[in-house]
Amino acid sequence: MGPLWPLFFMDPKLLDQKIREDFRVFLTLVWRELDLPKPTRAQLCIAEYLQHGPKRLQIQAFRGIGKSWITASFVLWTLYLDPDKKIMVVSASKERADNFSIFCQKLLSEIDWLNHLLPTSDDQRWSRISFDVGPAKPHQAPSVKSAGITSQLTGSRAHLLVLDDCESVNNSATDAQREKLLQLVTEVESILTPDEDSRICFLGTPQTSYSIYTKLAQRSYRPFVWPARYPEDIGQYEGLLAPQLEEDLAEGRAEAGQPTDTRFGDLDLTAREAAMGRSNFQLQFQLNTTLSDAERFPLKFEDLIVTPLGDECAERYAWSSDPRYLLKDQNPVGLPGDRFYSPMFIEEGMVPYSETVCSVDPSGKGTDETCAIILSQSNGYIFVRDMRAYRDGYSDETLSSIVRLAKRYKATRLVIEENFGGGMASELFKRHISHQQAGMDIENVRAISRKEERILDTLEPVLNQHKLVMDPKVIDYDHKSNPDQPPERRLEYMLQYQLSRMCRESGAIKHDDRVDCLSQGVRYFTDAMAISAHKQMAMRRHEEWSAMMYAFENDPRQATDALAKGLTFKSIKTQSSTKIWDW
Repeated sequence: MGPLWPLFFMDPKLLDQKIREDFRVFLTLVWRELDLPKPTRAQLCIAEYLQHGPKRLQIQAFRGIGKSWITASFVLWTLYLDPDKKIMVVSASKERADNFSIFCQKLLSEIDWLNHLLPTSDDQRWSRISFDVGPAKPHQAPSVKSAGITSQLTGSRAHLLVLDDCESVNNSATDAQREKLLQLVTEVESILTPDEDSRICFLGTPQTSYSIYTKLAQRSYRPFVWPARYPEDIGQYEGLLAPQLEEDLAEGRAEAGQPTDTRFGDLDLTAREAAMGRSNFQLQFQLNTTLSDAERFPLKFEDLIVTPLGDECAERYAWSSDPRYLLKDQNPVGLPGDRFYSPMFIEEGMVPYSETVCSVDPSGKGTDETCAIILSQSNGYIFVRDMRAYRDGYSDETLSSIVRLAKRYKATRLVIEENFGGGMASELFKRHISHQQAGMDIENVRAISRKEERILDTLEPVLNQHKLVMDPKVIDYDHKSNPDQPPERRLEYMLQYQLSRMCRESGAIKHDDRVDCLSQGVRYFTDAMAISAHKQMAMRRHEEWSAMMYAFENDPRQATDALAKGLTFKSIKTQSSTKIWDW
């Protein structure tokens, strides 16, 4: 801001007082020494939050705003106030953390009024991994130390912890990676000294809605979110948007879509969005995890039709995501804003299901489930009628229970993945089918493609066409299953969680038994429906060709005009009417 620049002409003692009182003054002076433009309002707001924010804080700001440089200046300001403070800088990689430290050293070396913080004796450290400031008292710990998040951090001590972009694409792509990363970040707490003014500052960009930043926010790490444009819907930020931006919108000083920082104009941001794609822009510049996740995770609850199912089904169900049809009594565990909806319309009159099967996904390892899902098909719809999951592998009790379930729903076939055990599961099931006189066949299916791609390629088209109908009791069972597990573990085993978090990255979720079982059953029907659809298409082509020939025989001119316009012949009038086709 302009009013801060005349501070250079103050009396040195008064200026020193101003520097100590306000980090923004220090930042402004450093910016001038580096021959940088004046700090923007956005940068000064970040600086203010660093100084006056809570003991544990996050700063989520768009790429290029300079949050790392601002925080490096904050590290030096902290040492300017008290040279005996100990600071640790942690990043996703050791190289990035070292670069942060090197930048701090560069500022100390090149800015005259910071030279007094340079080491004054050979006993003091001065390397890229750690350095001391001159006025600091001798201590085992350096003034500033840099480390990668995977480094050995225990045993260190710090008054100020700066975690700069600890979460990256490479270390947070899967649930297992995020869990490991969160554990490493949690261990940082042990490094912090017990002093009242000790602080932890996270700088970064969340990769998904289940990033460590999201979970840290639930652990009292208060985020300060500054996107590149004023958002269309501030509700997406769940009250974490920078208060200055909220006030601008509320008081009419800005409109949605306008840039939030004067260094980035509208044309600049538009060009960046065009170059990097909408989803990446939303993630890196708008910090909008809802939209980025919506594109990354394509399986949506809202595309389902949720309604009670009986022994028969309707011929047609009309899908809708109108709020009037929102199932408020359901508590989904999907991404933010994704909910279950009942159908807008169900055609009167019931018809029997064309076929019913029981899809079975045998457990492959100790923590996996054996899952069984009852699915039926009729008139292009696939119905998910019931589900059971078991934790005891191939026990007789489990096998018998699955057969009873299938028999109760009059399933004519068990569809079983044979990848595990080379078809052993099928052989085990035969005895129980015979014993219960269930009278059903077994169809072994073998998975060839990668699991994540197979699941998405099967379920996404069916959901997008709103052809998957689910009984709410499946959702209820999903919620109530695994009551002996802690909440976070129970979540991982739920079909809802697996469905909504499935993406194309290998190992995207830790447990996928239920969603894999669902996709297996759906794929059984879609393969059959594809064959049927091919036959129907051939029949329609024959009918269309016959209709076209009839039209040319009766009125060639109008038939030619119709073809030129790209129209098709839907039906044929056999009466004496001059119009022998309907458009």
